Amino acid sequence: MSIKNKLVEQYKILLQDKIDIYQDLIDSLTDEAQNDAKSSAGDKHETTLSKLHIEQEKISQKLNEALHQIQILSKLDVEVKSERVVLGSLVFTNHLSVLIATALPKTIIDSNPFFAISPQSPLGIQLLGHQKGHIFQLNKIEYQILDIL
Repeated sequence: MSIKNKLVEQYKILLQDKIDIYQDLIDSLTDEAQNDAKSSAGDKHETTLSKLHIEQEKISQKLNEALHQIQILSKLDVEVKSERVVLGSLVFTNHLSVLIATALPKTIIDSNPFFAISPQSPLGIQLLGHQKGHIFQLNKIEYQILDIL
């Protein structure tokens, strides 16, 4: 399995774990609201339901974001190779290695750190469309594209 395959699969697992947690939290809040409705009445009941509903909305937004991110990763063709940086490229620079896909935290594959970044991020914008050897500055740091997978 290629390094890019390993990276994408590891990020999919991370996102699926998040999705499962968010769905469990939403289910738990729904059960809590139903139980509260059976045992409470009055202003305290309305306040509790309102708080539960707000929390459920926040978690639903996080769930939707994770679902969107896993959808982006699922659409990537990890076998495609390009001489220019495109969506799905794994880019090695003199400072870090990044997957151009969606913003995700640092992960380690075969003892090497990797990041997943959005193509709309400042670094993503600087990388997109460029070839191996391209040099640019971002936040007073000089980057050079060493390789593209």
